[in-house]
Amino acid sequence: MLANVPMSAIRAFEAAARTGSFRDAANELHLTPSAVSHAIRKLEVMLSTVLFERTTRSIRLTPAGENLMRHASTAFDELRRGLEDVAGRGPRLLRVHSAPSFAAQWLAPRLANFLNAESGVGVRLAASTDYARFTNDDFDLDIVYGPPRVDGVEVISLGEETVTPLCSPALAKKINKPEDLLKQVLIRSDQKQVQWHQWFAANDIDAPAFYGMRFDRSFLAIAMAASGLGVALESTRLAERELLSGQLVPVLAGRSVDVRYMAHQLTFPKVSQQRRAVRAFADWILVELGR
Repeated sequence: MLANVPMSAIRAFEAAARTGSFRDAANELHLTPSAVSHAIRKLEVMLSTVLFERTTRSIRLTPAGENLMRHASTAFDELRRGLEDVAGRGPRLLRVHSAPSFAAQWLAPRLANFLNAESGVGVRLAASTDYARFTNDDFDLDIVYGPPRVDGVEVISLGEETVTPLCSPALAKKINKPEDLLKQVLIRSDQKQVQWHQWFAANDIDAPAFYGMRFDRSFLAIAMAASGLGVALESTRLAERELLSGQLVPVLAGRSVDVRYMAHQLTFPKVSQQRRAVRAFADWILVELGR
């Protein structure tokens, strides 16, 4: 009997279980919702079990459905990897998602190093504050800012980052001690987990109630500080290029307390760690960070 179970019915079941919707599964498979529902009904009859609890507005896997989904998900992942390996005569595309400032300031300038090291691998890089869900197969890896919010993923910490006041060399001439910052335009990055009030508290100074400029991305705050607008409280990792070029300086280095924290993590589905391109990217980024 099991040999007669059509692959199309299993595919319809897997898509509906993964998306949580007959309609979404139908859109993905280019079918009608009724065709998806009919295929799953046929599968339930052949297996003599109920796979979904159905209401007028939603579907939910039964325990039997959850059991089958675990096997189906693994099987389709293996099939996808097999197809990718067979089709590997052309360039293999690695789809990377990243937090915006990490992508712009650190990752993008170094991608040529990875491509040179991994011939035959291409990279598509996307950046946003959303987290890659991996369920829609749009991305292979995600570099997230803060703790991951997706279950069932491998998490590799990208290490500790140092947050310190940064400004142009010209502005730095006016700043000799932490209290001097109270007279300057302080640039705030709204999305950053470490804010000015935390830095002032670490240096036993009452934080000001007003900040001169606010941006929603670290790369904007870094660019504005390099232009001489004011002082940004930013990661030396993200501002590495500006520090090396002399556009920015850590104005109070050795004269204040810096804030250190674990900022970014590399995540990817656990089943993907068997893919050579994913492992190569994870290894490469750790080596680059070690430099």
